[in-house]
Amino acid sequence: MKRPVAHRRAKGREERTRTRAPFVKIPATPSRESRPVAPSGAAPRGIPTTPNGPDRESRNQSLHSTPLLAGWTGVFGKLISLSPGLIVFWRIVIAGGLIWLWAAATKKLDAVKKLDRIGIMGVGALLMLQWTLFYASIKASNVSIGVVAFSSIGFFTAILEPLFHRRRPSLKELGISLLTILGIYLIFHFDTQYRLGIVFGLLSAFGAALLAIFFKHYRAKYSTNTCMAWQLAGGFVAIVLLMPVYRHFMPPEPFFPEGLDILYLLIFATFCTLGMYILQIQSLERISAFTVNLSYNLEPVYSILLAMVIFHEARDLGLSFYAGVGLIILSVMLQTLSVTKLSRRHRNLVMRQNAKEESR
Repeated sequence: MKRPVAHRRAKGREERTRTRAPFVKIPATPSRESRPVAPSGAAPRGIPTTPNGPDRESRNQSLHSTPLLAGWTGVFGKLISLSPGLIVFWRIVIAGGLIWLWAAATKKLDAVKKLDRIGIMGVGALLMLQWTLFYASIKASNVSIGVVAFSSIGFFTAILEPLFHRRRPSLKELGISLLTILGIYLIFHFDTQYRLGIVFGLLSAFGAALLAIFFKHYRAKYSTNTCMAWQLAGGFVAIVLLMPVYRHFMPPEPFFPEGLDILYLLIFATFCTLGMYILQIQSLERISAFTVNLSYNLEPVYSILLAMVIFHEARDLGLSFYAGVGLIILSVMLQTLSVTKLSRRHRNLVMRQNAKEESR
């Protein structure tokens, strides 16, 4: 029996109203390390507006705590007296063990195909190498230089991502990223004592750009919990295999941490790795991935301020450093304005389309 025409038309309007607006891709702000992205069912890949509610204060605390904890990672890299390889080894052992225990307790790991498991563990090996290069940058220079050199990740991402996805590079992204490269060049050219640290930082940023691309591929198939757990497992296998070679070429040092290094490593791996990871997931469950990504623009600021307070690095940095940092901050501001403008344009598009569908 056919339903009345008026009823069918009303139902059609209701279905069209529920239709999603077209997705507008936003360039994510890469982090200094391979950070988890939005878990399934949390923040979508588009740009939803930030919700309002009684837990708004809790959202803001999680949002600002995450880049602050990330800013401490470079500080702990300087505080811990171990070499970069051993810092990464113990960080993976402690943080990886905690993440696997947490995943086992919550039973939130997905079943992973064998080939994908090998691929994710390979990404974890790259993560281990990227972390090692970052801490080598800090050990060879200081925290401020290491963080500034790593900010070139946007430039490498603007080049590598179009190559992997076979699309034309964005001239706007390249132009904004070149400001960062120019700022790093000023420091590299005039502060010659930091050149080795800058080189390590640039290599670390290159590795992190690759990580963001590869992680995104597997993140489309599996949850963030699963990807991070298998990533750290791959990093553990890789560093165990390479540790004898690393120890052979590095100056002799105790393998096990001693004294304050034990405390620093526990705090570092627990709060600045697992804690940061959990806080980011909590933020992504309440606000958009777009807002979380933009919040990471504060990370270099936190790192440099902490280093100046704890290590008094301001007295060791010349005018070229501040000129270079000024260009990098300008690059971050332009990127933020560009992404915010695109977000507003997408939101207006959604509102116009919904209004148009409702008027039919």
